[in-house]
Amino acid sequence: MSSRLITIIGGSGFIGRHLVGRLAAKGYRIRLAVRDTEKAAALMTQGNVGQVVGMQTNIRNAASVERAVAGSDIVINLVGLLFQAGAQKFDAVHTDGAGGVAKAAKAAGATQLVHMSALGASLTSESNYARTKAAGEDLVRDAFEGATILRPSVVFGAGDDFTNKFAALTSVAPALPLLEGGVSKMQPVWIEDLADAIVALIETPEHQGRIWEFGGPEALPLKEIIGAILKVTERSCFIAPMPESMMRFMAFFMQMVPGKPPLTPDQVRLLKTDNVVSGNHPGFADLGIEPAALSSVLPDYLSRYQKGGGLSELHI
Repeated sequence: MSSRLITIIGGSGFIGRHLVGRLAAKGYRIRLAVRDTEKAAALMTQGNVGQVVGMQTNIRNAASVERAVAGSDIVINLVGLLFQAGAQKFDAVHTDGAGGVAKAAKAAGATQLVHMSALGASLTSESNYARTKAAGEDLVRDAFEGATILRPSVVFGAGDDFTNKFAALTSVAPALPLLEGGVSKMQPVWIEDLADAIVALIETPEHQGRIWEFGGPEALPLKEIIGAILKVTERSCFIAPMPESMMRFMAFFMQMVPGKPPLTPDQVRLLKTDNVVSGNHPGFADLGIEPAALSSVLPDYLSRYQKGGGLSELHI
């Protein structure tokens, strides 16, 4: 059991919600550095009284980041954007924000920094998301020697914004337009496997200070991923192949939808390339973790998208 303090920047997000309980069970004290402390409140019950606390923090505000990491033994940065809105820009969060967290963690005397990046991060990518992720990695390594970089493929699981989005869309839409019919490949990573990997990295010194790529056991075209979702939800939806020019035209207007836009032009650019591990860096196998397949997990949380909420047998 450890009593060391871990500050998780963006700890109330999807990955953080699945990680906090594991770390609390091992005795770590956890500080959730988040913009909205109300979202962190529910996670405070995953530890003993006072073991998990929230602190209002904005990764774009250097002073708030410095306060958040003060006295921390370990800093984990999970902040990431799927789309830009207002002051929440890719450059400000993925690049400048990531570099700021690394500098603050180093100045605070933290012994470990774990930084969440993404597969496909590249300074030469057409996608602004991928370019800023890569630039952020560079700033993190410059500011904090020995930082651990994580690059997962798309992460799925209960409460995700990936499989749930497609399940919701295909439950109401008769057709779904996909770039070139959804041929780009992904290696979906189950959130529980990713959380286990993060804990293993934190607790194994020889694994730290490296770039890690995490992909699931299957590299699947997007159309097959949607097919797996449809099998669970027992829905039917026609996949409409669409050229890039038309997808970008649609995305230009869809990005204006209030809240979480269903598609942005930058996401279209991101979908042009496969999102799979390169094989140049260690991954799940090096940690002794056998990742779960997408099809084995989807029924656990997507059946609610079936007609009748998956509870039709109760009304027979």
